[in-house]
Amino acid sequence: MSTTKLPALPEPLAAEVFDSHCHLDIMVGNRQASSGDPVAQAAQAAQASIEGILREARSVGVTRLVTIGYDLPSSRWNAETAGLHADVYAGVAIHPNEAHASTPETLAEIEELARLPHVRAVGETGLDYYRDWASRDDQHASFRAHIEIAKRTGRALVIHDREAHDDVLRVLADQGAPDVVVFHSFSGDAEMAGRCAEAGYFMSFSGPVTYKNAGYLREAAAVVPKELMLVETDAPYLPPTPHRGKPNAPYLIPLTLRCLAEVKGMEPAGLAEAISANGETVFGAW
Repeated sequence: MSTTKLPALPEPLAAEVFDSHCHLDIMVGNRQASSGDPVAQAAQAAQASIEGILREARSVGVTRLVTIGYDLPSSRWNAETAGLHADVYAGVAIHPNEAHASTPETLAEIEELARLPHVRAVGETGLDYYRDWASRDDQHASFRAHIEIAKRTGRALVIHDREAHDDVLRVLADQGAPDVVVFHSFSGDAEMAGRCAEAGYFMSFSGPVTYKNAGYLREAAAVVPKELMLVETDAPYLPPTPHRGKPNAPYLIPLTLRCLAEVKGMEPAGLAEAISANGETVFGAW
């Protein structure tokens, strides 16, 4: 990946860590960015390659990543890509914004993909009340179907929760949560974090935890046990400070992790080691 149009490399970490959630297919242009998606457009203009993304991530201590599907084509692509790279795992699912596409046939293929050895998560699925691209009825039905796929396949459930905290927790309790649940790009407050921790759910923090106006996220991170914490980019979206508005990439994980370490009163290396151990609990051994 060229860094001429992207943020500079941060100081490397003293201990290895991984990116628990990114979208390689968008970063490398497998899904062409629309005119309304300037961040993805900028990422694709940099003409990234998977090898380049992995190389730059490794150079700062980010040695592995999980690339996440959001519809059937992206799930297929990410599953195939993970099969070709030992440092990459995949998640497969229909995003809640695409829940109208969760047909029986589509969900059957998602389950088939989820059973592949290099696919370690069902997600991202969940509820999104910020956008109305799919009806709430369709979102709830799709979310429940993905919960059952995660349970049948023994995969981690990766949740997209946007302005739907109470309903996401309610559905998990009602449907019966899988053994491993991850709240991707955790967006709740300290009270929500406490509820998730009590249920044993993992919480993954992304770039917004570094933003000046996101004190509530730092308060949430402060109460999350380190045994339930993950870190992610959601690349090419949600870059950490000081790179808001620019494309994100796995090599920027150190900026978010250092913020989390400060919040937790830990050395970054110690938190990186804890998060790496959590990654093996969530996604299995690499």
